Amino acid sequence: MPSRRTFLQLTGLSAASVTLGISAPATADAYHLTATDVGHNESLIAKALSTYGGDTSDVLVATKGGHLRPGDGSWTLDGSPKHIAEAAEASLKRLGVEAIGLYQFHRPDPKTPYEDSIGAVRDLLDAGKIRMAGISNANPAQIKQANEILGGRLVSVQNQFSPRFRSSEPELELCDELGIAFLPWSPLGGISNAGELGAKYPAFQSLAAELGVSPQKLTLAWMLAKSPVVIPIPGASRPETIRDSLGAVELELTDDELRAIGGVAQPA
Repeated sequence: MPSRRTFLQLTGLSAASVTLGISAPATADAYHLTATDVGHNESLIAKALSTYGGDTSDVLVATKGGHLRPGDGSWTLDGSPKHIAEAAEASLKRLGVEAIGLYQFHRPDPKTPYEDSIGAVRDLLDAGKIRMAGISNANPAQIKQANEILGGRLVSVQNQFSPRFRSSEPELELCDELGIAFLPWSPLGGISNAGELGAKYPAFQSLAAELGVSPQKLTLAWMLAKSPVVIPIPGASRPETIRDSLGAVELELTDDELRAIGGVAQPA
């Protein structure tokens, strides 16, 4: 399992990110704006790594496939083995690597049996085109099924989890039991809500003020305290927010502090 110290992932990567210690950027081929720039964020990460100038041998790039963004604001799914194979090949070329560090099936496709989609990921793993395999937006049954199909080689589950979105607790608990990394996406509530986190959750705001930290750092520390397998994926576009997120690794909360914020499920 990747180190939680260095796997606080970002939806993008700059040279500053690597300098600050981010060694596991997360992306997906669907992270782009228009229908003509599929994989744009993957290309940005490849450029950042190639122009960094320092040692990038320990950088683990994580990407995903199976979720499509036509460019009109909508999202579609294609979990067919043919698409997964083609998408992974395209990601390999954009990232400029011999094997993708961590490749995750982005989201279950109702049109394709789940076992077929995961089977395609297993084939990529067996062929050496990806080094590690993960899944995203999965329920407990799918986690167990994927791990079985992958022969016990499932290393990560990336699900939405935040103070507002707590329904992935069962998946987190299962990952803890199985020793699989649980990667909460939108851990701060998403780009449009992260800045309002303290205002929406007074318990987090109050404790953050008491500790002299940001509500965002406190939120990430709260997640990290839940289990050793939890590795949040905060998005960031500025070095100062990257530093703040990284600081959550060093913020240890007492049992009383965790109880003060652990039961928060609805905003004020």
